[in-house]
Amino acid sequence: MTLLDGGVLRPRQTACTGSGTLEYVLRRREGGPTLVLINGAGVGLKGWSALFPGIESLGTVFAYNRLGIGGSDRPRSRQSGASIVAALRELLAHASVAPPYVLVGHSLGGLYANLFARSHPQEVRACLLLEATHPKDREALREHENQLLKALSNLLERPQERFRDNVHSELKWVDETAAQIDAAGPFPAIPLTVVTGGRAPPRWLVPQEALAAKRRHQQELARLSPMGELLVAQRSGHFPQSSEPELVLQALQRLVERATTSGAV
Repeated sequence: MTLLDGGVLRPRQTACTGSGTLEYVLRRREGGPTLVLINGAGVGLKGWSALFPGIESLGTVFAYNRLGIGGSDRPRSRQSGASIVAALRELLAHASVAPPYVLVGHSLGGLYANLFARSHPQEVRACLLLEATHPKDREALREHENQLLKALSNLLERPQERFRDNVHSELKWVDETAAQIDAAGPFPAIPLTVVTGGRAPPRWLVPQEALAAKRRHQQELARLSPMGELLVAQRSGHFPQSSEPELVLQALQRLVERATTSGAV
């Protein structure tokens, strides 16, 4: 049975990787796909709690805290996408979680899922992107870092110091991550679902012109694969997995079915 402690999934395990100690949770299920949850900057395991226990019926579920979040070490080196993907693959190997994977990436985690799929297409069978960052979104991300920290603090009901290291270190290298995506080659032709929130964020957080660009970019993400589709979560903003968890679970179930039908899982 899944245990929740203050909204954080437990029991938690830790593993020492080349980049530092990382905290993770793992729910194994025989006979289904392996779902790898990649959180947005500053959010960590708590951001997925609304999907449990329902998501466990779909397959093995793996989620973790990147450096600077929860029980994971503080970042000590550059946190570019390539470094983060390498650390994740090392952590998955340590936990004996073998590919192929269904990647589920939220916000900045979607940027890393994008790079993972391009860099290791043989390990990825499907991808769900939730309000995912597009490589062209990086200027807006850096410009509004302080507002992002404030919004996360309000949402998570935690002081900014708890996740400032993670947010700052990852946004610092977002240009390099975008360049790594460009150099990694095409996104694989796999089942892909992009879920974007239909509710506009406050204007102090995202100006109207930036919002319009973001919506175009979400459409571009859905076109990364010939098997891509776009789904609008009408009652959600930037966290559809929290505000509309049933919609996200249904989208994920359909994605797994599409991957199974196509022979990808």
